[in-house]
Amino acid sequence: MEPVLSVRGLRTHFVTSERTVKAVDGISYDLLPGKTLAIVGESGSGKSVHALSILGLLPTPPAKIVAGEILFRGEDLLKASPRRMREIRGNRIAMIFQEPMTSLNPVLRVGEQIAEAIILHQKKSKDEAWAKSVELLRKVGIPHPEERVRDYPHQFSGGMRQRAMIAIALSCEPDVLIADEPTTALDVTIQAQILELMKDLQRELKMGLILITHNIGVVAEMADDVVVMYAGRPVERAAVSELFHDPRHPYTRGLLASVPSIYERKERLEAVPGQPPDLSELLGGCPFAPRCADAVDRCRAEDPPQFHLAGGRMSNCWLSEDGAEERSHRFAAGEAR
Repeated sequence: MEPVLSVRGLRTHFVTSERTVKAVDGISYDLLPGKTLAIVGESGSGKSVHALSILGLLPTPPAKIVAGEILFRGEDLLKASPRRMREIRGNRIAMIFQEPMTSLNPVLRVGEQIAEAIILHQKKSKDEAWAKSVELLRKVGIPHPEERVRDYPHQFSGGMRQRAMIAIALSCEPDVLIADEPTTALDVTIQAQILELMKDLQRELKMGLILITHNIGVVAEMADDVVVMYAGRPVERAAVSELFHDPRHPYTRGLLASVPSIYERKERLEAVPGQPPDLSELLGGCPFAPRCADAVDRCRAEDPPQFHLAGGRMSNCWLSEDGAEERSHRFAAGEAR
């Protein structure tokens, strides 16, 4: 199966007269049709900047994509004209943004905002677009869509606004949907409903889904493959089952150790010590070394490469060269790090 989207060595920097921030530093992956790729990491790890780079939505300057390729069905989007990007953005590649209240226009009715994309990309009449807006609200589970389509965003609850954002994103039946923290600020019951809705719509439309999140539980529920990011760079890439049962990078092990489990009784949850580094002041060595209990002198002195492991996995850690399998198996068995 050919990937619908391939990212190759993407590097996005923010350049000012005073400093350069390496917000995204070398992420690569393939997204297959009908599959879900999760991008996971702490706030500030480059997850959202990577997504905005794909859609060409970063302000330039200060943002600058300094290297890499973004291949959508074989076409490099970094070489596409502004007109071509407008044809693709919101049509073939759509995005659900993190805060629906700030993403929706407060002075336009919800139906008008859904219809706008349909009129622009599918060349439908206003009446046809309005009828499809009602149908989309029905599809995403909004009750009485014929009436609610005329409401303004402030008349919707948080969960309903998120459903409206999903309706807008799916209005043109995209090949790729990017969901940036789609369940942030929603209560647990609504989170589960939104995630189940996204899975159902993905199966129906057979679209590739990029799920950006810091919630490991959501990753376990939704994803087929996972990219773990730290300090702007991918530190591990694996199938979700392999990542949870056999994590290879110390940061991944730290993330998993900090999550409560119904299968394993823990006296206390472990936190990853320290703070993420300043991306404008990265020096030599592994960026995670100051927080890593397994770090050795080489980790502090030399920047590790991406080690490509069996089964298509990747780990950005010197310990992947020697002894990582033993440590990973000890972690999976529940022993102390």
